[in-house]
Amino acid sequence: MADGAVALRPGWPGVIAAASLAALILGTLGAVAWQAGGLTRLGPWDWAAVRFTLWQAALSATLSAVLAVPVAKALARRDFPGRAGLVTLLGAPFILPVIVAIMGLVAVFGRNGMANAALTWAGLPTVSIYGWQGVILAHVFFNLPLSVRLVLHGWQAIPAERFRLAASLGFAPRDIARHLERPMLREVLPGVWLAVFLVCLTSFAVALALGGGPRATTVELAIYQAFRFDFDLGRAAALGLVQVALSVGAMVLAAFVAMPAAFGAGMDGRAQMAGPGGWRRIADALAIMAAAAFLILPMASVIATGLPRIPALPDQVWVAAGRSVTMALISAAATLALALMIALATVRRKGRWVEGAGMLPIVASPLVLGTGLFLILRPWVTPGQIALPVTVAINAIMALPFALRALIPATRALQADYGRLAASLDLRGFARLRLLVLPRLARPLGFAGGLAAALAMGDLGVIALFADAGRATLPLMLYQLMSTYRLADAAACAVLLMGISFALFFVFDRGGRLNA
Repeated sequence: MADGAVALRPGWPGVIAAASLAALILGTLGAVAWQAGGLTRLGPWDWAAVRFTLWQAALSATLSAVLAVPVAKALARRDFPGRAGLVTLLGAPFILPVIVAIMGLVAVFGRNGMANAALTWAGLPTVSIYGWQGVILAHVFFNLPLSVRLVLHGWQAIPAERFRLAASLGFAPRDIARHLERPMLREVLPGVWLAVFLVCLTSFAVALALGGGPRATTVELAIYQAFRFDFDLGRAAALGLVQVALSVGAMVLAAFVAMPAAFGAGMDGRAQMAGPGGWRRIADALAIMAAAAFLILPMASVIATGLPRIPALPDQVWVAAGRSVTMALISAAATLALALMIALATVRRKGRWVEGAGMLPIVASPLVLGTGLFLILRPWVTPGQIALPVTVAINAIMALPFALRALIPATRALQADYGRLAASLDLRGFARLRLLVLPRLARPLGFAGGLAAALAMGDLGVIALFADAGRATLPLMLYQLMSTYRLADAAACAVLLMGISFALFFVFDRGGRLNA
């Protein structure tokens, strides 16, 4: 296909957007590196935070990957009413605001939660959710569903013919595990582990709410403390460099890890396993019920407590909610504009660097970018003055890689299917965008917009770094209510935040489907 003759002709907007994004990311990282002046500013407590960050990320990733195997196996070989709904539910924690999930975990595992009530009734000592154990628990809560979905995809990648052949050969469950399942797991689990490890490296809200102290401080939390409480910009910048180095190292390692095993092609796409009976059926049922309870009980507890109290929420909560919705919509619009321009630019022969620029936000956390932006703007502004615009900008940037993953494949398919026809009709400019691009990309645009809006709505990162009481968003307001032990109002605020986040995702996603 002649690329120059039939390209979608994105022109310069995508190139300019990618170059501006690269300049912004690299410029902020450069400002951090300049202010850091090396790692000599870091003391023993800072290196302890680095060690804890690596340890908790490794342990969280290991637990998530190990616990995902029996759950994914049970879902792969059992068919039961509600199975499709449960698999769909496994994707919910990705757009669930982190602070809402923390509120739910506190309701179940906190001092007065159901878990400690059961331990007290059984005459056993209670446990505390605060500290390293709470950080690990919350990370497993968020990442177990992701791990289950990835491992389940590995099982479903095994062609059904392999299982039929195993049945015809009289394979026992241990033989199927040896010849089919273990080779798949050897290929899938390292990638699952690294994905969760990378997510846990940049944890902030979990450590802020449940960690803290010298034994449960992550690098992200240490950056926040150095900036917010000590206003030691050099130390915050040095910690930011360490955070970037950890993320880049994990990404480089992930690039060398293979994912699903190659079992060859099959006649159908779904591997329907024949689930064995006996104790294995009971074990599968227990694994599915335990995973479902672990995911559902925290949210159900928050909803039951908070839903009746929503009308009694103070006025400042509703003001914060309106502020958060406005910021989320602006952030989602900016994400979609950038993603569309960059995605259209990738169909060009030299569009690879444009795509690479769009994925740059992965290498830096929101707190590192926020610190770098403040260092650049420091001569002219105060932290409070830039809290809201910087939060909007960084939320838009951080959602961009997810939006590009949804848009780039669809854009390339659009180019392959309709590029020649559009060129022959001399369809260009705004007419091409209105008549061809937007209708054909409506579904991925709607999904990407909903994801960006939901993630921005629930963000508790940069806003906690910069904002004061008069500029609080809904997640920050929820954290403040939890910190002052107004747990009933916090539960109502959590229900409101969760409802708005899911509503934004649904409206964008549904709107994209309707206009497709």
